[in-house]
Amino acid sequence: MPFPSESPPAPSALSAEELHRLREKARFIRLETIRLIEIAKVGHYSSVFSAAELFASLYYDVMAIRANEPRWPDRDRFLMGKGHAAVGLFPILAEYGYIDRATLDGYTRLGNPLGDHPDMRKVPGIDFSSGSIGHALSAGAGMAFGGRIAKRGFDTFVMLGDGEMQEGQVWEAAMFAAHYRLSKLIAIVDRNGFQLDGRVDDVIGIEGLADKWHAFGWETHEVDGHDLSALTQLLRRLKQDARRERPACVIAHTVKGKGVSYMETEPGWHLGYLSPDDAARAIEEIMQTEI
Repeated sequence: MPFPSESPPAPSALSAEELHRLREKARFIRLETIRLIEIAKVGHYSSVFSAAELFASLYYDVMAIRANEPRWPDRDRFLMGKGHAAVGLFPILAEYGYIDRATLDGYTRLGNPLGDHPDMRKVPGIDFSSGSIGHALSAGAGMAFGGRIAKRGFDTFVMLGDGEMQEGQVWEAAMFAAHYRLSKLIAIVDRNGFQLDGRVDDVIGIEGLADKWHAFGWETHEVDGHDLSALTQLLRRLKQDARRERPACVIAHTVKGKGVSYMETEPGWHLGYLSPDDAARAIEEIMQTEI
C-alpha cells in the first residue's frame, strides 16, 4: 500500500502539451527498441517497455541536462542497475546529440560502442557502466557524496530493477546514503514483478518494499510508473524539494512488456527476438495504444 507519511511541496501540474510530448517520447523509446533489437537479433524488449515512461519523464522533463554537452559538470547524473535496458536509453542519447544517430544503426555490431549494456568509457552520456546487478546504487551514492564535497548542485538518479532488491550491496548503499543524508540522491525501483528466473517474489520475496526503504532511512513514495502525469509530478516535487534532508526512493509500479499485450502476459520475453510478423504486430499496437 502507498506510504502515507511523506509530503513534498505541491507539484507543478503538467500541461496537456507536456503530457502529449512525454507520451510520444515513451512511444519513440519502444519503437526504437524494436528497431535496434532487430539489428542485434536478441534483446530485452520487456525490460525497456516497463521503464519507457521512466526514461521519458527523466530525460525529457525532470533531469537537468544539456544537448550536445554530455560532460557538463553540473548535469544531473543517471545510473541504471538494470543495465540490460540500455537499448532504450541509446536513442535518447542520440536525440541529445551525445552520439551520432548513425551509430544507432550499428548497434552491437563489431567495433560499435553500443552494446547490450552501457559502457561509460565508450558512450558519451553514460555515467556508469552497468550490468552487474546491485552496484549502481553504491556508485550513485558516491557521486551524490562527491557532488556535496565539490559543492555542486546536481541530483543523482538511480534506476533499479526490483529483482535487484535481492542484492545485499543495494542495502549497504541504502544505509550509507541515509547515514550521510544524501538528499540529492533519488532511487527509482522499476517494480515490474519479474526477473530472469520468474516472478521476483517467487525467487526471493522483497515485500514490504516501501516499509524496507523507509526503515533504512529513506523518504519513500509509490506511484504508477506508467502514469506520466503522476510520475512526472512526483519526480518534479522530489527534485525541487530543497527541504528534504535524506535520500528519496520512488517505487514505480510497472508492467513488464507494457504496451505490447502478448509481452505483458508472457514473462519469457525478458530476453528474446521478434519475428517480422510479431514485430509488425508490436509496432501496430504501440502506435495505436495511448498509455
